[in-house]
Amino acid sequence: MRSIGLGVLAAFFFAFTFVLNRSMELSGGSWVWSASLRYLFMVPMLFVIVMAQHKLKPLWKVMKEQPGTWLWWSFIGFGLFYAPLCFASAYSPGWLIAGTWQLTIISGSLLVPLFTEVLQTENGPVKVRGKIPVQGLLMSLVILIGVIVMQVEQAQSISTQDLLFGILPVILASFAYPLGNRKMMEVCAGRLDAYQRVLGMTIASLPFWLLLSLYGMFSAGMPSKDQAMQSALVAVFSGVTATVLFFKATDQVHGNMQKLATVEATQSLEVLFALIGELIFLSIPIPSAWSWLGMFIVILGMSLHSFISHQKTAVQHIRSKKADSI
Repeated sequence: MRSIGLGVLAAFFFAFTFVLNRSMELSGGSWVWSASLRYLFMVPMLFVIVMAQHKLKPLWKVMKEQPGTWLWWSFIGFGLFYAPLCFASAYSPGWLIAGTWQLTIISGSLLVPLFTEVLQTENGPVKVRGKIPVQGLLMSLVILIGVIVMQVEQAQSISTQDLLFGILPVILASFAYPLGNRKMMEVCAGRLDAYQRVLGMTIASLPFWLLLSLYGMFSAGMPSKDQAMQSALVAVFSGVTATVLFFKATDQVHGNMQKLATVEATQSLEVLFALIGELIFLSIPIPSAWSWLGMFIVILGMSLHSFISHQKTAVQHIRSKKADSI
């Protein structure tokens, strides 16, 4: 349950991304700077935290073992995650992006066969290829239905081009984030904590963000002070706080794909938090009754997903206990 609580807190802080990115877009800021500035600001923040904990040396040691792997999966997990989200913010409001982002719940479940999980048997721990959690996936579809119900009325007022540019990049991001996160968990193999891993992935993704910044200088000029300030807030709330909370949650359930899918399902609450944020800070219209119904379905789906996943895990644990006693 602690991992789920951390996931909910992460969703709250992640929601700042959608609200602030939309705010920057409405004020004329470029999506390129919204994306790159977040990670450029994150480096010194995380560096100070990890250095204060005297954990820089172990991080460098692990990173030097497989530098190419760090560069590749950090580019996927951070670069192909956040740049598309910021690009989408130029074409869709924050609530729609937050709603589409819930596809990561399904994406995370579909990625399970790409990884192995550890099962306890009478002969000791055994690594087996993960299987798509069908029951959990069905509950994820309930969450997605709730998101659709909540967003369908507003989505009708958006042009086809804006809808595609607002959806397709987010679909890419929904696969990139869990894929990069899980691959880096395998590489780290429990040797690094959440702060170290986030700092390592941020540093490894810097070549991409620096290249994107160069593109931003030539295409949009330098960012305004207001955009820089809001990007710094995104770095603190979403880049550092939310990412570390989420990574801590996933670290706690690493090796158990059922529980990992449950933690990732908590991110469905981002759409609720983002909606509240836009109501308060961007003065969007109050949602209709259909939108509130959709919110209820999202929460219900998340609860059912967690219940079924934990129930299946409990059954497996009991069977394992019986096998050990025999």
